[in-house]
Amino acid sequence: MSFTNAPISRCLVYGLIGTSIAASLLDVKHYCYILVDTHLWRFHQTWRALIFQLCYTNSSEVLFAGMTLYHMRAIERFWGSRKYASFIIVTLMLTSILTPGILAFVLRPLTLGLFNYLPAGPTPVIFAVLAQYHAMVPHMYKYRLATSSSAPANGQVQGITFSNKSYIYMMAGQLALSQWPGSLLGALIGWFVGYSWRMEILPRSLTKWRLPGWMVGVRTQRRSEEFEGLRRRLEGEDASTATTSGAQTGEAGRRRTMGQQFMDTFRGAF
Repeated sequence: MSFTNAPISRCLVYGLIGTSIAASLLDVKHYCYILVDTHLWRFHQTWRALIFQLCYTNSSEVLFAGMTLYHMRAIERFWGSRKYASFIIVTLMLTSILTPGILAFVLRPLTLGLFNYLPAGPTPVIFAVLAQYHAMVPHMYKYRLATSSSAPANGQVQGITFSNKSYIYMMAGQLALSQWPGSLLGALIGWFVGYSWRMEILPRSLTKWRLPGWMVGVRTQRRSEEFEGLRRRLEGEDASTATTSGAQTGEAGRRRTMGQQFMDTFRGAF
C-alpha cells in the first residue's frame, strides 16, 4: 500500500535491489565502475558509461539509495507516472554522458590523473530526483536538537534545527560521500541536471518529451474519451438546471403579477 499510485518508484526500488544482488551473485561487479585510464583510454570500453548506473557494488549504498527513492515517491504522485518515468529516462541519459565526460576530459587532466575513478550506482539520478523533492515538497514540522545540557538564561534552547525532510537529505548525503570524490561528482551533476530540468534550462525537446502512455499503463485515448463524456454530461446537467431555474423564476413572476392585479382590484374598491 505504501507504493499506491507510484508504480515507477516501486520498479526503481525493486529493480535497484535486484540488479545489485544479481551483480554480486554473478560476480560481475567489476564491470560496473569506471577507471578512466584503463577502461576508457586503454581498452575503449565506452559501454561502461551506459551501465554504471544500473547497480551499486555494496549493500550500504543499496540500502540508502532504496530508502531515499522510497521516501521521494511523492514526486511521482505529483507528476504522474508518465512524466516521472520520462524524467528518469532523460536524466539517466544526460548523467550517463556528462558524469564520465566531465571526469575524463576536465577533472582528470586538472588533477594530473589523481581523479580517475567513477563508482557504480545511480547516485546522479537520485540527486536529480532529490532536486525536485527539495523544490516541490514542503516540510511538515521542525525540531531542534539541543547541543548543551545546561538551561539557557533567555529561555531559548541552543541547538541544531532539523525538519521532517532532514533524514532524507542525510541518506542522500551518505550516498554522495560513500565513495568520495567520484560519488560526490555524480551527486553534483545529478543535482545540476535536476534543477536545469525544473528551471527549463535544458532544451525544450527534452523537458517536454514523454513516454508513450501504454508503456506506463496509461491509456491516454480511453481516458480522454472518459473525460470528454464526463464534460458533456456536466454541461447537459448545467443546461437542464438553468432551464428549470428559469422556468421556476418565470412562473414565480407570473404569480406575483396576478397577485398584484388581485390586490389592485380590492384596493380600488376600498
